[in-house]
Amino acid sequence: MGSTRGERLGVAIVGLGGAVATTAVAGIEALKAGSNQLDGLPLAHLNVAGLADYKDLVFGGWDVNGNDLAAAADEHGVLGKGDAASAEVLKTMTPWKAVASQKFCKNIVGRNMTAAKNHREAVDIIADDLRRFKEESGVDRVVVINLASTESWPDLGAEALNSVEGFERGLDADSEAIGPAMLYAYAAIASDCGYANFTPSVAADVPALMAFAKERNVAVAGKDGKTGQTMMKTVIAPALKSRALHVDGWFSTNILGNRDGFALQDPNSLQSKLNTKGCVLEDMLGYPVEDHLVDIRYYRPRGDDKEAWDNIDVTGFLGQKMQIKINFLCKDSILAAPLAIEIARVVGLAGRRGDGGVQEQLGHFFKAPMTRNGRKPEHAFHAQEAMLMDWLNVG
Repeated sequence: MGSTRGERLGVAIVGLGGAVATTAVAGIEALKAGSNQLDGLPLAHLNVAGLADYKDLVFGGWDVNGNDLAAAADEHGVLGKGDAASAEVLKTMTPWKAVASQKFCKNIVGRNMTAAKNHREAVDIIADDLRRFKEESGVDRVVVINLASTESWPDLGAEALNSVEGFERGLDADSEAIGPAMLYAYAAIASDCGYANFTPSVAADVPALMAFAKERNVAVAGKDGKTGQTMMKTVIAPALKSRALHVDGWFSTNILGNRDGFALQDPNSLQSKLNTKGCVLEDMLGYPVEDHLVDIRYYRPRGDDKEAWDNIDVTGFLGQKMQIKINFLCKDSILAAPLAIEIARVVGLAGRRGDGGVQEQLGHFFKAPMTRNGRKPEHAFHAQEAMLMDWLNVG
């Protein structure tokens, strides 16, 4: 389960009371209690020097819902009766007061929020939380993982987002272009804590914060965790290209009823999600797919049991038309939680190695991978995995 060399890793989660976060914490606590269930953890079979052991992860974080994690997990309905041991630990954990904005996330509200009057004060509060977490937990280093609900995208051309100096001025002026995800990212980088964004929200991927992370040599990665439908797309599309089967159209639809789905009822938050899902296919195939449609709907009865359905129309030899149908009946948080755990471990290892700035090898876990120097991201699943294994010095 990895070689720790004695290092303990603090994982501060934005959205600690959410379905993905509570599932991740419960899973790690189950391992600490003696479970050997490592299914779904992609790096569990590797022995990588310096990679924190699962049992050496310590969790804390923020959420607009101040309920203890056991109550939050019960509300989400992901964990089963076999998770009782984890539930006892979850009862002792409550989120810190969060920085949030209904301007950026219209449908998610809560009372467990900071009294920050401006951006600077919000950043200071987040940084204080990180310092306190490290001191009280006794961990060797801290990373921040954004698992909060999807925010609407800001004006990416805003001055505040395009240089470190502009961002600093934007903080002082309470720029409307700077959302909560960016405040957390800035505070993490300024606190020398690695940061990864598992959401489609704009965060450390703006030029200002990428430059800030490079300047401070702090690891950053993201964005939008690649868990279900898009993961399948990045496996299948390269195979179709390899067999010279032309993709004429690809229709993808999702239904889900968890808090993430509820947040996506806001058209602005939904567009953020579509922005990250829509760019993958054409980059892999090398040509535009005129009828590439993606539809996401909130359907409350499903809860965390998401259904992803794909119809793919292809043309083969002699112009013959064929179809491929995929129906992935998945559990959203069960797919996402282990990836968030592995991302935290790799970001922690990058910090330990002194490898700051954008972590391209973590593109394996994201729909819209961050890259250095404006390079075009790699989306093909097999190529991304090879990049990650090479960075980990495996094989």
